[in-house]
This record gives sequence, C-alpha cells and structure tokens, in this order.
Amino acid sequence: MTRIDTWKEIAYVSITKQNASPYTYHFCALSESIDIDEGERGVETVKTLCGGRIVRSLPQEDTTITMKLYPQQAGVVPGGTTDSAARGIHDLFYESVSTSSATTGEIVVNNASSGSRNKYRIAVLWTDLAIADGDATGEVDSPANAGLRWVGRNGYITKIAQTFSSDGQLAYDVTFVVPARQANGTTANIQVESVDGVATGTMTALVAYTADDSGF
Repeated sequence: MTRIDTWKEIAYVSITKQNASPYTYHFCALSESIDIDEGERGVETVKTLCGGRIVRSLPQEDTTITMKLYPQQAGVVPGGTTDSAARGIHDLFYESVSTSSATTGEIVVNNASSGSRNKYRIAVLWTDLAIADGDATGEVDSPANAGLRWVGRNGYITKIAQTFSSDGQLAYDVTFVVPARQANGTTANIQVESVDGVATGTMTALVAYTADDSGF
C-alpha cells in the first residue's frame, strides 16, 4: 500500500484499569475528541558575567489528556467483567461501585472512596485497519495496514466536568494526568509506535496492564 499522508476522521481509544486481571474498555463510539498534551520539556538560561548563557534543563511536565464523551450510563458497562465498548466512565473515576449488574443493566456509583486512586492505561490508535470493536490495543501488520499508536500508562482520572443545555446533549469533559516518568526516573510512562504500511513489520498488541512496569 502507499504511505499514509495524514491521519484523519477515525481514532480508536481504549482505557484499561491496572489489575491482576485487567479489562479494557473502548471509547471511540462515545468520544467526540481527545487532546494529548505531553508536557513541556523546558529549558531556561542563566546569564553569566561575560554575557554568555548557561542552559539549564527543566524537569518534564506531566502529560494531560482531555476527552469529550457523550455518556449513556453511569459506568463503563453493567457487570464490567469483559473487554467491551464503554457506555460511561464514572465507575472509573470513583472506586465505590455498589451495583453493576449485567442481569438488570443497573450501575450505581458513589464517591464513598477511602482516598485510593486507580491507575489507568490510555491507548489511542490511528490506523487504516477497520476494527469492529474499537480496540486500540491490538496488532497492526504492515504492509497490509499502517498505524500510529500513543500509549500512556499509570495515569489518573482527575476530573469529570458535565455539561448539558436545552439545545444540546449531555457531555463529559474527562481529564487524565499521566506522570512524566515513574519514581525511579528512568522507566517510561509514555510510548509512541508506528508501522508505515509500506515495509514489512508488525506493531504488536499491547501486553496485559497488571503493574506499573507492564502494559507496553
């Protein structure tokens, strides 16, 4: 195939909660937009007496991801025990889920949290491969297809802002924050990968997100 000029119109978004048996939920059907600000890797200069400048590197800022969603339910899916298309997100924001039943279709979430925070992996995939279930974590093989994937792990959902008006629809602006690196200063939380759809190669599926250093 010929090389892709630009990525447009379709992106797949999947969110996985860190867990010993993690489930991944796919958000492209609920989402209007996703914005990723990887944080500035700034520098500043120090003036010296001879008129020169000494460059000092500044620590990289955290990555901020903002999504606009149109939710259908209080949580990702009633029962929440399989990889599936998401219907909401509040049960990822709060840890206290009193009811989530696949039998009744009911989800009840509250903010009676002990203060613990769940960690999440966010994967965004642009590809010319048609993905029926919207899973952004799978394999893309070149030269049959091209793909570009951004992945952030060990992120936190920090904000859900809800808006509704008489001439509009219920919408959520959801904010994630991904630390620039892990505590040791050398283990990455961000990975960006691609295959060009021309040469022979494979963008492999993401591994299970079971711990801070897994999920890539």
